Amino acid sequence: MPKFRRTGAWLIDFALVIAAAWALGALTFNRIAALITDVPELTAKGSWHFVTSGGDAQGAGEELVGSLWNDAVGYIQQGFAALVVVTFLYQWATLTFAGRTLGKAVLGLRVTPRSPARTAVRAAVTTVADVGAYALACCLLVQGWIFLSVLCWLGAVALWACNALPVLSPSSRSLADRLAGTSVAQSAPPTLPGPPRPAPPRVDATGW
Repeated sequence: MPKFRRTGAWLIDFALVIAAAWALGALTFNRIAALITDVPELTAKGSWHFVTSGGDAQGAGEELVGSLWNDAVGYIQQGFAALVVVTFLYQWATLTFAGRTLGKAVLGLRVTPRSPARTAVRAAVTTVADVGAYALACCLLVQGWIFLSVLCWLGAVALWACNALPVLSPSSRSLADRLAGTSVAQSAPPTLPGPPRPAPPRVDATGW
């Protein structure tokens, strides 16, 4: 099986992931913007911090800023978590019900066998290798844990390579295929209906 087919299929599927990431990023940006521009909410939260500060206006302001920052970080982390869930559901649903993702369908590939358990394992490994580990690294970064984020990024690159590079081997099975017990093969070409056969000549009782 030509290796470029699997590469092309991955690029198509990853383009869909990028589109989902863009949509979730726009949603997260709007949530953060609404958080900052919600004057009544800011007034209520700021008043509460001021009342409980014992007259320390500077401390109340710092608590308000810290509260807003924590909320914004939470929104960002929720966006990354949603991206991981969406990617897994896309992989699992398409493989379970159709035996192929959109990219594999376009390139004429199919995953076999496709029992729900096998497709769930394959979807989970693919999601972690393509999106999950990077999402975790980004969440650690916005949390301020830079060292752990760098380690996670390095692990994400290594995991992606361990999943992708075995496709170049003679068996053409990725890490996700090996753990799930699946393989990727070319789809059988569709069977096209042949031309209609002419009806046999009618013969009456006299033989004419």
